[in-house]
Amino acid sequence: MTRRAEWPGSDAEPAPDPGAGPDYGTGSGGGFGEGAGRRARSRSRSSGSPSSSRAEKGEPRDPVEQARNICLRLLTGTPRTRKQLADALRKREVPDKAAEEVLSRFEDVGLIDDAAFADAWVESRHHGRGLARRALVRELRTKGVDSAVIDEAIGQLDSEQEEETARELVARKLRSTRGLDRDRRLRRLAGMLARKGYGEGMALRVVRQALEEEGEDTEGLDEPF
Repeated sequence: MTRRAEWPGSDAEPAPDPGAGPDYGTGSGGGFGEGAGRRARSRSRSSGSPSSSRAEKGEPRDPVEQARNICLRLLTGTPRTRKQLADALRKREVPDKAAEEVLSRFEDVGLIDDAAFADAWVESRHHGRGLARRALVRELRTKGVDSAVIDEAIGQLDSEQEEETARELVARKLRSTRGLDRDRRLRRLAGMLARKGYGEGMALRVVRQALEEEGEDTEGLDEPF
């Protein structure tokens, strides 16, 4: 009685396709061992083209589809400006025409909105970090937001609100400066405000008032620090 040939492994595994050619990775048949299989795979990897490498990683060959996928990944959970996305596409060597098509489409449907981004950035960074308008403008410029859009977003903050935030920052920092001489306290507190973008005049006025409330003699502190 003729025995039915079975493929090594479980019964559920199919028999090899006769037209598929030898399996060089199994270590049997045709004089090819495991080492030969590794060499064959190594040659295959080293000779692959960039496009085949991208295909193996699951990246689409169509540059428009590639740009779309990149933008969607970057926008997941984190709003970004058009320039940030454009820079990311350029870094991944997406053609300019495909990048422009996808970015414009995303703007049309509201997935990219630099004005909304700027508004949210000002709200978050001012109330969360205490940054002044000057620092906020600098940050938004680095993210590629248009100057007119920045001006409109910064308009949310008036000078009174900015000064009130400066007072809150100084009040929180004031205790840690107790025990220092007056001039060192002034430099430390005013320097903290300067790093957050507050102007020299406002910083000096706010720090002087805070020191006066603690009984410090502020005579002579009208000069720039």
